[in-house]
Amino acid sequence: MILTRDNEYCAVLDTCVLAPMPLCDTLLRCAEEPALYRVVWSEQTLVELVRTLEKFGYSEMQARRRVESMRAAFPEASVAVPERMHAAFLPLPDAADAHVMGAAVRASAQVIVTWNLRHFPERIVEEYGVLVQSPDEFLLHQFHLAPERMGEVMDVQASGIGQRCEEILKRLETGLPEFVRAFREWRL
Repeated sequence: MILTRDNEYCAVLDTCVLAPMPLCDTLLRCAEEPALYRVVWSEQTLVELVRTLEKFGYSEMQARRRVESMRAAFPEASVAVPERMHAAFLPLPDAADAHVMGAAVRASAQVIVTWNLRHFPERIVEEYGVLVQSPDEFLLHQFHLAPERMGEVMDVQASGIGQRCEEILKRLETGLPEFVRAFREWRL
């Protein structure tokens, strides 16, 4: 498997997986060169992310700085989803998620990564050839495809904040039990 930023496997990341820092860090490091996948988000997702981070206790400046860092690292990730396109996705249980589905369609994404699986029913997304996966399922698949690369991602993430890989795994374990279990077993 060739891993590059030109990787054709494309994943749309929903706000809910970008807000928690350890998870966001892992997901975005997987999209760095050599990329396991091509990352995409809608402009609306980034607006939501600023609001969500402020609810998490970030100052407005901290939240905006984080989003700007994401934009700088992945300038090709932002997809504009015109309002008129939202109407096509009104069968979604939460109309506020139309921009996420719109980003998937506009970017020809294969998967939407979200905790809100029920917001994207299979009967709706399958028409567009899009899967919906939890971050645990998504990262587990990435790990199975390229365990050595995932090992590098986790080690770089840990060293980037001056911790051991096991500390990062402990932070991710609650939300990503299957991924963490598989990773630990591989590392033994």
